[in-house]
Amino acid sequence: MTTEDEPHVRIGDVSGSTFAIGSRAHAESHHGTGPRTDQANAELLAAVRELRADLTRVRAGERTAELDAELAGAEDEIARTGAVGPTRLQRLRQLLTDSEALVGLLASAAAVATAVAGLL
Repeated sequence: MTTEDEPHVRIGDVSGSTFAIGSRAHAESHHGTGPRTDQANAELLAAVRELRADLTRVRAGERTAELDAELAGAEDEIARTGAVGPTRLQRLRQLLTDSEALVGLLASAAAVATAVAGLL
């Protein structure tokens, strides 16, 4: 067999692609699938989003800005990894404890506090 008789294979851009080569090859694609989130973290994510929306309706201050920043971080972390780490949960718990008046005023803050407590 000469090189002219050999099959020519050309593979172009394969980024974001899934393929297998060979008679018994198997390709399985999971592109576009995000991290799996358990029920407790899904509930926390929903509560975090609701509280962040409610925070836009109250007078902004240093505490609300700090709480919103931590909530944004938690939202991003759940979206990327499917869960919130224990350090962030502790910070959220502390910020919610420090904002006791806000927690009493907004039902969404109480929901986040409950979800955080369930994950710790």
